[in-house]
Amino acid sequence: MKSNYSLLIFLISIAISPSANAKAPLIEIKIENHLFYPSVVIVPANTKFRLMVINLDPTPEEFESYELNREKVILGNSKAIIFVGPLEVGEYPFFGEFNMSTALGKLVVE
Repeated sequence: MKSNYSLLIFLISIAISPSANAKAPLIEIKIENHLFYPSVVIVPANTKFRLMVINLDPTPEEFESYELNREKVILGNSKAIIFVGPLEVGEYPFFGEFNMSTALGKLVVE
């Protein structure tokens, strides 16, 4: 009986998980000419959000942030969603690992 209850809780958590993530705010960042646009993104504190990174360049780029503990390769002419947060107030830099001298940005959490 106890294992059936555990299974039920697990299945319910799977069922509601995608809908909870779908309601998280979506913030877009574009990569073009090996630069992030916008390079400074303001996001609300203590809120989960989806960061959609759209790579308009023909070459791949790796979105990386040590402070956010995230890294994701975005192929050329494609996009990826990265789930972030909730974050405390502060600044969280990110960069494109394949173009570290130009692809720089930060999330400002207010």
